[in-house]
Amino acid sequence: MNYLTLTETDKAILESYKTVLDGLAEYLGDGYELILHSLENLEHSVIKIINGHYTGRVEGAPITDLALKMLDNIRQKKEPAALCYFNKKNGNTLKSATIPILGEKKRIIGLLCINFHTEVSFASILASFTPANSIVPGVTETFSDNVDDLITSALDEAKNKVYANPLISTTNKNKEIIHLLYEKGIFNMKDAVIKVAESLGISKNTVYLHLRNLEKENSN
Repeated sequence: MNYLTLTETDKAILESYKTVLDGLAEYLGDGYELILHSLENLEHSVIKIINGHYTGRVEGAPITDLALKMLDNIRQKKEPAALCYFNKKNGNTLKSATIPILGEKKRIIGLLCINFHTEVSFASILASFTPANSIVPGVTETFSDNVDDLITSALDEAKNKVYANPLISTTNKNKEIIHLLYEKGIFNMKDAVIKVAESLGISKNTVYLHLRNLEKENSN
């Protein structure tokens, strides 16, 4: 029996959250149980679960009484918001969160539930936050509060890398800098072409020429 009738858009929104769970699981580690509920059918609400061994649940499991209570609490608020709380399972303390998922017309169509199982060893938790477990080791990220700083930072990094490489000829240095910026997606930012051209002392058309050539290479 259906609890809600979901639109195709609602279903697509819920489907997109499955990759969110995968990303959270990779980031948070094994101590977290992650559950995605669809409110279409409460008897089989679990449409994705990670680390379900903690509670013995699998996809197709029903919603819990606590999740229903949290849903009711969320609906009583003027604006749907996540709820964080502690509860117990088999004598173990869990730190939990229930996050509403909104569909069309701001209806609550699903729940993203996170349970941290506090009995997990500290060593196991710590292991998930060490560089040795990084999927992409050595990656650095630039945190900027405006687009200009982001472009400038990426440009400076690319220039330093290219200018320090004696294997890149003088005539190819600008091309290689543009290539590095292209790979980072910098040219998706507004006015990036203008700023790069000014910094390298070349015309916008030259930058566009290099970008067209890169597009052609990637399409082959």
